Amino acid sequence: MIPRPADCFALMSQYEMLDNIRDHSLVVARVAEFISLGLKGKGIHLDLDLVVSGALLHDIGKTACLHTDRNHALLGADICRRHGFEEIADLVAQHVILDDDLPPRPDDARQIVYYADKRVNHDQIVSLAERLAYIIERYGQNDAMRCQAIRDNFSRSFAIERVIFSHLPQEPEDLAGFLPEQGNFEFK
Repeated sequence: MIPRPADCFALMSQYEMLDNIRDHSLVVARVAEFISLGLKGKGIHLDLDLVVSGALLHDIGKTACLHTDRNHALLGADICRRHGFEEIADLVAQHVILDDDLPPRPDDARQIVYYADKRVNHDQIVSLAERLAYIIERYGQNDAMRCQAIRDNFSRSFAIERVIFSHLPQEPEDLAGFLPEQGNFEFK
């Protein structure tokens, strides 16, 4: 079952998602929704409800993992499964690192959520280069191997971006300017 946005917001409350993480998730969902609508407009099949719900809940496990060494993506996937949201568990599990080497595809909901998350730093839409710099500074721990692993992971983001935007009239750097102030899923 795919949760409705109201279900996603209820889970955010139930799992005491911090406001800053919730704000980040809302912007990631807006980015994912905008991209998905654009791709659907070009005839590419995507399940919009799946993408938006996956984006809203991609960090559902993050608050519980702060200040621990637990993997928030895997905890988030487990939370989704516990609530019967098996369809989005895989999107949540793979929003940090995609676990396969499939080529970039504009119809892959996992790749859309993964990419949208990489474009949002806190609650601001940024370029992949800006987000990469932040992730290296925040999580690289001045460890050359760790920083290289982060760069390798981000190389997939750049490839996905090229494929997505080859189908859209916008350029990646124009994303923030085209995004509506609210998504269709916002609380009113």
